[in-house]
Amino acid sequence: MSPILTVVLVLVAAVAAGALGFYFGGENRKRTAEAKIGSAEDEAKRIVNDAIKSAEQKRKETIIEAKDEAFKLKSDADKEIKDRRAEITRQERRIDQKEEALDKRTAQMERKEEDLKHRTETVTARLDELEQLKLRQTEKLETIAVMSKEDARAVLLKQVDDELTHEKAMKISAYQANMKDECDNLARELIGQAIARCAADATSEATVSVVPLPSDEMKGRIIGREGRNIRALETATGCDLIIDDTPEAITLSSFDQTRREVARMALERLIADGRIHPARIEETVDKCRRELEIQMKREGDKAVMELGIHSLHPDLVKLIGRLKYRTSFGQNVLSHSLEVAWLAGLMAGELGVNVQLARRAGLLHDIGKALDHEIEGSHVQIGVDICKKYRENPQIIHAIEAHHGDVEPKTPLAFIIMAADAISAARPGARRENMESYIKRLETLEALCNGFEGVESSYAVQAGREVRILVQPDKVSDDEVILLARNVAKKIENELDYPGQIKVSVIRESRATEYAK
Repeated sequence: MSPILTVVLVLVAAVAAGALGFYFGGENRKRTAEAKIGSAEDEAKRIVNDAIKSAEQKRKETIIEAKDEAFKLKSDADKEIKDRRAEITRQERRIDQKEEALDKRTAQMERKEEDLKHRTETVTARLDELEQLKLRQTEKLETIAVMSKEDARAVLLKQVDDELTHEKAMKISAYQANMKDECDNLARELIGQAIARCAADATSEATVSVVPLPSDEMKGRIIGREGRNIRALETATGCDLIIDDTPEAITLSSFDQTRREVARMALERLIADGRIHPARIEETVDKCRRELEIQMKREGDKAVMELGIHSLHPDLVKLIGRLKYRTSFGQNVLSHSLEVAWLAGLMAGELGVNVQLARRAGLLHDIGKALDHEIEGSHVQIGVDICKKYRENPQIIHAIEAHHGDVEPKTPLAFIIMAADAISAARPGARRENMESYIKRLETLEALCNGFEGVESSYAVQAGREVRILVQPDKVSDDEVILLARNVAKKIENELDYPGQIKVSVIRESRATEYAK
C-alpha cells in the first residue's frame, strides 16, 4: 500500500474513534445529570414538606398564644370596669351627702332671712319712734332756750371754730419751734462755715471808666480838629467820652461794660502810639474788640480751671468769660458766679451732695445774663435753654430754673444754689439799689401788710429785711397772731421779689391810759 493511503486510513480510523468516544461520553453525562436532577427533586420535596409541617406547628402555637393574650386582656378589662363602678358608687354617695348638707344649709338660711326681715321691721319701727322723739325734744329745747335750731348751730360752730383756731395756732407754734430747734443751728453752722471759708471781696462796679493821660495836651489831640477824633471814637465804641477840667484824665461812660472796656483799651493804645486820626481809631477799635473776645475766652478758662470743672463745652466757657463784663445791681456777674460756685461746693460737701456738680451749677446759674441783651426772655429761661442745648446734667438745669423761685425746687442741689445765690447777693456792699426803687420796694411791702384785716399799721425796717406789724388787740387774738404772721410771710413770698429773706414780726398789745387830775 502506498504511504498516502496508509495515512488516509489512519486519519479515518482516528475520526471514527473520536466520534464514537464523543457519543458514548455524552450519553454517560446525560445519565449522570438525570440522576442528579432526580435527587434534587426529592430533596426539594422533602424541604417543602418540612416547611409545611413547621408552618403548621407555628400557626397552632400562635393561635394558642393569641387566645391566652385575649383572655388576659378580658380579665384586666373586667377588673378595671369593676373598679370604676366602685369609684362611681362612692362618688354618687358623696354627692348625695353634699346635697343633703346643702338642703340643710338652705333651710337654715331661709330661717335666718326670715329672722333678719323681722328684726329689720322692728328696727325701722324703733327708728321712726326715735325720730319722732327727737323732733319733740328739739321743739321742747327750742321752747326752753328761746333759740332756733339754726341759731344753736351757729353758736356751736363758732365755739368749735374758736377751739380749732386755738389748736391750729398751738400746733403751728409747736411745729415751728420744733423746726427751729432742729434746723436753725445746723443751717447757721453750715452757712456760717461756707461764708467764713469763702470770704470773697464784694465791691460794686460803676458805669464809668477813667483813662489817665500823660498830659493835658493829649486832650486836644484826642478831640482832634473840629472834634473829628472824639466823634470817631464815640461812633466806633458806642461810649460817651467826657473831657472836662479833671487834670490828666478822660472819663468813659456807658452802661454796656463790654463797649466801655473796648473803648478803654483802644484809647490807651492810641495814647501810647501817639497816632490819633479816624482811620487809626477804627483800626485800633476793631483790633481791641477781637482781643477782648480772646480775653473773654481766657477769663472763662481761668474760672473753669480755678473751680476744677472739666468737660465743659467750649461755647459755655466763652459765655462764662463774657460774664466778666456783665453787672447786676453793680455786682460783677462772673465774680458773683464764682462766689456762688464756691459757696455751693462748701455747703454740698457738708450735706453730702456731689461737690463738683454743685460748683458746676453755681458757675452756670447766671449764664443767661451773658446773652440777655441779645435774646428775649428772662436770664433764668435763657440759661435753661443754653444748658439744654449743650446737654448739661438735668439736676443743673433744674437748679438754674429754680434758683429764683420760678419753679418749685425739688432736689438738694436746687436748694443749695438758691441759698448760695442769696448769700452772695446779700453781702453788705455787694449790690446797690437806687433810692427810688428802694423806697418803692419798702412802700409795696408795707401796703401788702396793711391789707390784712385787723392790722393797725406796719413798718419796714432794716432796709426792707424786716417788717413789724401792729394789730388791733380787740380784733386779733393771741392765737390769731401766729396765723397772721404765717399768712403775711406766705403772701410776701408769692407776690414780692426781694433779695435774701424778710422777717415778719406781728405785735399785739393792750394799753390802758388814765390821767391823774
